[in-house]
Amino acid sequence: MSEKKRILVVEDDLSLVEGLKFSLKKEGYEVEVVSNGLKALEVIQNKPPNLVVLDLMLPGIDGLEVCKIARQKGFKGLILILTAKSDETDKVIGLELGADDYLTKPFSLRELHARIKVLLRRATMGSISPPFELLVSGDLVIDLSARKATTGNYLLNLSHREFDLLAFLVRNQGKVFSRDVLLENIWGYNWIGDVRTVDVHIRWLREKIEPNPTIPRYLITVRGYGYKFEPNQK
Repeated sequence: MSEKKRILVVEDDLSLVEGLKFSLKKEGYEVEVVSNGLKALEVIQNKPPNLVVLDLMLPGIDGLEVCKIARQKGFKGLILILTAKSDETDKVIGLELGADDYLTKPFSLRELHARIKVLLRRATMGSISPPFELLVSGDLVIDLSARKATTGNYLLNLSHREFDLLAFLVRNQGKVFSRDVLLENIWGYNWIGDVRTVDVHIRWLREKIEPNPTIPRYLITVRGYGYKFEPNQK
């Protein structure tokens, strides 16, 4: 039996902590929780976890400083930062200081679990790909670096164009795109062909991701214009 992965949760929001701890333990991880930066650095130094879920807004030493000091002291584990700020600055600084990925609050536990699994899997394989490479919407997880998409534990068999089209729509979920715009972004400006090829690929994708392809819930047709991806709220 493989050894349980250890996760350190650094979070001072008590309303969030219990849910995180319970859900991560349910996923099979060994979980330790601390509520401030000094205690987090003590744990990281004395009993390094495999992964740290690190809130940036902490009393005393904030999450950015924790990330910086941990890396300076040689911590090689994974760091997933949490931020409630919509401003990109803290996210970028966190990544520059050595974080491996980030999540913006509020987030779903499903997305947190998906990101943790991908980070740990890549670490086990010996390399961590750059962040911003995981798209999550409900059960749908798109790993851009590995060019794989899954729903639940089921790997989708997608062609090159199907993958690119799905990733583009999910990345821009809720936005409506005309067929011409989709052709330009997925097939390229120099592609010669009929815009109906977009319709064909949308139909193929629906057959692979929709519970009922004839009544789509996610890949929505906007009559007279084009298509959009509606987030999976399930």
